[in-house]
Order: sequence, then C-alpha cells, then structure tokens
Amino acid sequence: MKQLLSFIRKEFSHMLRDRKTLLILFGLPVIQIMIFGFALTNEVKNSRMVILDQAHDDITAKLIARIDASHYFDLDQSLHSSAEIEPAFQKGKIKMAIVFPASFGTDFQHQHHATMQVIVDASDPNTAQTITSYVSAIVRDFQAEHQLAMGVPYQITPEVRMMYNPQLRGAPNFVPGVMALVLMIISVTMTAISIVREKETGTMEVLLVSPFTPAFVIVSKCIPYLVLSLLNITSILLLSVFVLDLPIVGSIWLLYGESMLFIFTCLTLGIFISVRTESQQAAMLISMMGMLLPTMILSGFMFPIENMPLPLQYISNIIPAKWYYIIVKSVMIKGLGFESIWKETLVLVAITLFFFGLSLKFFKIRLS
Repeated sequence: MKQLLSFIRKEFSHMLRDRKTLLILFGLPVIQIMIFGFALTNEVKNSRMVILDQAHDDITAKLIARIDASHYFDLDQSLHSSAEIEPAFQKGKIKMAIVFPASFGTDFQHQHHATMQVIVDASDPNTAQTITSYVSAIVRDFQAEHQLAMGVPYQITPEVRMMYNPQLRGAPNFVPGVMALVLMIISVTMTAISIVREKETGTMEVLLVSPFTPAFVIVSKCIPYLVLSLLNITSILLLSVFVLDLPIVGSIWLLYGESMLFIFTCLTLGIFISVRTESQQAAMLISMMGMLLPTMILSGFMFPIENMPLPLQYISNIIPAKWYYIIVKSVMIKGLGFESIWKETLVLVAITLFFFGLSLKFFKIRLS
C-alpha cells in the first residue's frame, strides 16, 4: 500500500510540475465550455437591420421602438428611399430591411389591417429564417396588444422577400464555407510539412549550400500546392454548378483571382509553420488542429460572428478564412464586383505579406 501511495505521489508531482499537462487538464475544459456553451449558439442576436418608414405616424413609431428594443436586432439607421436598400445588402452592412408603406398607419387604424415589407439576406438561410421569425413574433405581440386594448381584431401582414436565395437552399451558405475549409486544410497542411520533411530526410543540407535565395526556395515549395489547390477549386465549382445547381452569379475570373490570393495566404501560413517546427508530426498537428477549428468556428461559416462575444469577434479578424468566405459569398452568390470586396482583398494581401516576411526571416535564421 505504501508503495502504491508513493507512486501516486510521484505521478502527482510530475503532473504538477508539467505546465503543459496542467494547461490541457484545466485550461482546455474551460475554453471548451466558454466556446461551445457561451459563444456558439443557434440563437441569433444583434442582427443589423435598417427601416424605411414612409408613413411617419405613431403606429410605425411604436412598432419601430418595439423592434429596436429587442436584443435580437441592431438598428443601424433609418433609410430615406428604397434605392438605398439593395446597396446596403450588397455591402454586407445589414441582414434585414423593413419597409412601412405610406398608408400603414391609416390602414391599421381604419381598416384594422396593414402590410409591411420584410427584406432579408437569405445567403445564410438559417439566419434568415430565424430573424424573420423574430420579426413576425414582435409584430404578432404588437397587434395582440392593440386587439386587447381596443377590442377589435387587428392584423399586420409581413410580406417577406428573401434576397439572393429565395428557395432558402443550404448550398449558397455551405459551398463558400467548404471552399475556405478545403483550401485552408490542404494548402496549410501540405506546405507545413514540406521544409520539415527536408530536415528529416537530410536534404536540408543541400538547400543550405545551394545558391538559391530563401524566397526562391519558399516560392518553389508553394507552386505545386498552388496548382493542386486550383484543381480543388475547379472541382468544387463544377460540382456546385452542375450537381448542386448553384450558379456563379459574379465574375468567374474574379472568383479565381481571389481564390489564388487566399491560396497564397494559406501557403505562406503553412511555410511559416514549417520553418518553426522540428518534426512532421508537430507541423501536421499544428496545421490541422490550429487551422481546422478556427476556420470552422470563427469564419462565420457555421456560426454567425455577430452572435459571439466581442473578444472572439476581434479574434475572428485574424482568421484568413473569414475574409475569403465573405469574398466568395459576395462574388459567387451576390454577383458583386471588386469594388465591393477590395477591403477584404486588402486584408488577405496584408496577411499574406506578413507570413511571407516571417517565413523569410526565420528561414534565413535557420540557414545561418
């Protein structure tokens, strides 16, 4: 029994001295609970919306105040004309727009029936259905209160229009996400083991004595995986168009150009991992676990980013897949041009140059 206790104490002492083990034992459960229990939820909150009030009466003012008071919506601004609605959707500023016609208040008070137009960005069908149901519930409560107070049946009919995805199909949402996920995993993982493999096979010495510059070596490592990733993009797009019946609304050349930029971003990230790790197993683990989960969780592909706490929203800005996901949806689903995605493109360029510079720096250190 004493021997058993001594071995137990010995194991406890080893465990308590190992900070990595303690971090896994106590830190990982806390992080998982915070992410999966608090940050990731199917409830949609703080959805940005705009309202075009053409009636300007007490009824619409009360209903707008009721909608604005809900934590489900974040009322950005009030529009002055219907021509402002579509540009707001195209820029990705809003998820919903509500239009009250000029006769709304008169129809509601005298005819006891009024209509309102609800326009929703349905490129994410789950979010679109959820926020539409929220608005419908608020409207039902509003008309029920008037009916109870006045003793007369009132009815407000929301006329819903789903933009970009009228059938509420899932493909317009998951195809851009799958493109980002596949490119991130393949490009990062394959390049992450490229330089490490040279070290383990003993061919790194050949690179060390070669007359080639580090930039030349890095680019030569990236080109084969660039071609492979472009083939993957082509296969995904062909399946989307001919199997899933999801047309490419925007420019195919712009989509390919942005995809090449994102591939370069992933390749430079993989090279950076490769020059900073000592084994293929470590590089594979970092590239798979370090890229897969952030891409799935923080890119907006599976969970709306606006639902997350502010720290996670800030962290999502450094995830390249988030910006590529926005670009693909804008070009492929909404048919927008470069003038609408130049900011996202600039972010990807900055991330690419950042990791390329770091890779060159640490590769030169390794050569020296």
